[in-house]
Amino acid sequence: MGSISLSLSLRRLWALERFGSSLRFFIALAGCMTWSWYHAQMELLTPLFLGVIASALAESDDSWQGRLFSLCVTLVCFFFTAVAVELLHPYPWLFVSALSLATFCLIMLGAIGARYATVAYATLILAIYTMIGLEQSTDVSVPLWQQPALLVTGSAIYGVLSVIWYGLFSQQPLQHSLARLFREQCDYLKAKSALFEPLRNMDIEGHRLAIAKQNSRVVAALNDTKTIILHRVDGRGGSKVNRYLKLYFLAQDIHERASSSHYPYQELSEAFFHSDVLFRCLRLLRQQGDGCKALAKAIEMRQPFDYGGGHGAALEDLQGAIAYLKQQNNPEWRDLLRSLRALANNLSTLDHLLRDAANPDALALTQDSAILDRDPKSLKEAFERVRQHFSIHSLLFRHALRLSIAVAACYAVMQLLHPDQGYWILLTTVFVCRPNYGATRIRLVERIIGTILGLGASWVLFELFPELWVQALIAVAAGVAYFATRTSHYKLSTAFITLMVLFCFNQIGDGYNLFLPRLTDTLIGSAIAGLAVFFILPDWQGRRLNIVLAQTLRSNGRYLKQIMLEYTQGKTDDMAYRVARRDAHNADAALSSTLTNMLKEPGHFRRQTDIGFRFLLLSHTLLSYISALGAHREKLAHAPTYLQLNQEAQLLADSLEQMAEKLTKREPIEVHSEIEQQQSYRLRDLPEEEDDTLRLLQTQLLLISQQLGSIRTLAAHVLNKS
Repeated sequence: MGSISLSLSLRRLWALERFGSSLRFFIALAGCMTWSWYHAQMELLTPLFLGVIASALAESDDSWQGRLFSLCVTLVCFFFTAVAVELLHPYPWLFVSALSLATFCLIMLGAIGARYATVAYATLILAIYTMIGLEQSTDVSVPLWQQPALLVTGSAIYGVLSVIWYGLFSQQPLQHSLARLFREQCDYLKAKSALFEPLRNMDIEGHRLAIAKQNSRVVAALNDTKTIILHRVDGRGGSKVNRYLKLYFLAQDIHERASSSHYPYQELSEAFFHSDVLFRCLRLLRQQGDGCKALAKAIEMRQPFDYGGGHGAALEDLQGAIAYLKQQNNPEWRDLLRSLRALANNLSTLDHLLRDAANPDALALTQDSAILDRDPKSLKEAFERVRQHFSIHSLLFRHALRLSIAVAACYAVMQLLHPDQGYWILLTTVFVCRPNYGATRIRLVERIIGTILGLGASWVLFELFPELWVQALIAVAAGVAYFATRTSHYKLSTAFITLMVLFCFNQIGDGYNLFLPRLTDTLIGSAIAGLAVFFILPDWQGRRLNIVLAQTLRSNGRYLKQIMLEYTQGKTDDMAYRVARRDAHNADAALSSTLTNMLKEPGHFRRQTDIGFRFLLLSHTLLSYISALGAHREKLAHAPTYLQLNQEAQLLADSLEQMAEKLTKREPIEVHSEIEQQQSYRLRDLPEEEDDTLRLLQTQLLLISQQLGSIRTLAAHVLNKS
């Protein structure tokens, strides 16, 4: 009994997403601390620790071969950066010029891809860590190579541990990512289920806004999982990776069906207020959400997934409720019942997809199961990506220029106040200054509060534990806590890293003397970051709202065209279709993120927020209607009225793309379109089809066309107020 409990506890510990990286970080810090204590050279501890931190910041998911290559590149970059800092440090004007230029170039390297951006950013951090090491070192006899060697040694220790870990447990990041994806799917299904509550005067807009925000989290989880799979599916991934690849495709199908809408929910609620049919839909969606949550846990714990019973009976009850409503022969319910049947079929398919997740090995991959890899394939392509961002309109270029100027300002302030210290001003600015004002403001506040918390905790612990060996243990524990919280709780992580640094410095000096300088440096660095993001080429979200709206409409139009191609040729789920679907959801998530950032900006710059959120509701509803067409794909090319319906769909997609083009170019948009109005009349007046799929196609196209008028009106308002 005890062994079973221990095994379960170990599984739960293993299932923690930050466990593996935190364990590696602990081993690296503990190793550095032990070596420094054993050789009585505690003055070497700080650069070793900082090297470990920089290496951990440079870490990105990859296979062990890719991680090894990345580590070698990282160590070379780190070494030459540290040497350059040492050589240029005595020459302030040359040093600040080189530092600003390096900052600009390193940030611009992010245009190549996320992995390059991570290494480049960590290299910039290491340059400042080298300065901190120089600040601490007072021995002029220390050779030039020692500081770079110690930093690279610390980096190599963590890097080697990382390579070994990825070699032994290469699937663990993929398991965590898939589990996170299915948990987000669970939250999405439960948020969607709220629309089926048959309540009068229900806050439909509030529910839809919550669904749109949750959808952006699902999209982010899908993108993260795709990136991790790409690093492992290269022809030699093996059956385990193929198993997870099938689960990823399964999650995509679940997302498309979960995001589908088959009719305005308020009309369904009013028509069937006295029936239990919507409650049955709600119950099924919540059960399926629980199924996604159970699947996430099974993946994390590496246990078999059991979808459970009772779902079949719930589906039968729903079908029975719809059949009973049909027996009432109410002519006003004819179209609504068709939509209810389509909804029930969609829920039934969702149920089958979750049952299939219990044995993903038995699933067959589509003929085109490749995943689009957006990373550059050559140096020429990488150079071209960077070159394309050399424009004042590029957000990356503006951030790179802004941060390089901020770094120069930090160095100037540092020279004025205390030239031999103050490198924490630089470090604070680099960590706090984000690409947009809203993110910078939040990070700035959290950095200051975290520093104050860390200083307060350090003072208390200094008083409670004056023994240096205890303080050394606290430094290691604080370092691990920093690493475990750095991506999820920035305020806490700042407190922990402050604690760690003070206890490390106290090993060879007086940590109390660092309290006031660290707080002052943090306040100055935060102020410089805030002023930089406000005054230097600020990226106010409202000024580019038209571009984000245009991309949303354009992506929806392309998605609709790809769906109609599937109705013409038959369901294939090829890469072109999956890319169009993902682009549409990415654009929807980008709009949600843009509006969230606008809310954090000063009042004058968020005057279009209300219009933006109304547009988000309409565009997300539009995407839901289009997704319903994608969920019910089957070949209809030879059906009697398909040719006409296909032509209407192409016209709808063209209307979306035309509005997108005008939004991009800031050309006037007519509030009323007679052509679109006539199209709605044509779709409404088409003869009713007995075939449910054709009728569904007609109904969804009509719902899409009815959205265009409101979208057009809001798009015109956005241009008028910008």
